[in-house]
Amino acid sequence: MSPSNVLPRAVARFLLLPIGMIAVALFVKGLSSTGDGFVAGTVAALGIVLQDVVFGHREAERLLPVRRAPLVAAVGLGLGLAIAFAPLLFGDPVLTHLPPAEEKVTKLGTLELATSVAFDAAVFLTVFGVVVGIVRELAWAAEREDEE
Repeated sequence: MSPSNVLPRAVARFLLLPIGMIAVALFVKGLSSTGDGFVAGTVAALGIVLQDVVFGHREAERLLPVRRAPLVAAVGLGLGLAIAFAPLLFGDPVLTHLPPAEEKVTKLGTLELATSVAFDAAVFLTVFGVVVGIVRELAWAAEREDEE
C-alpha cells in the first residue's frame, strides 16, 4: 500500500460507522415523524460505495457482504409489495396502513410500530440493494473491459 492511500483508507473506514448511524437516524425519524426509508437507504448505500471507491471493489467485497445486494433488493421489493397489497385480502384499498389514523400508534422510543414503518424498511432495503448492486456490477464490468 502506497503512502498516498493511507489517509483515504483511514478516513473511509472511520466514516463507515457514522454514515451507518446517520442512515439509522434518518430511518427512525426521517424528515417526518414516521421515518424516511428512501433517504436512509441512499445514505447507507453511499457509505458502502465510499468503501468500494477507496478500497477497490475486490477488497470491498472481501470486507463487506456486497455480493448479497441483489438479494437485499429482492427482499425489500417483495416485502414492499406484500405490505402494499395485503390490505386487498381484507377488502381495503392498496397501501392501507395499520393501525388506522384514528387509533393510537404504539411507539418504541420515537419509532412508531405501524405498517408504514415496515414499508419504509422495505423501501430502505430496496434502495440500498439496488444502489450497491448497480455500483458492484459497474465495477466488475469496468474490470472486465480493462482485461480485454
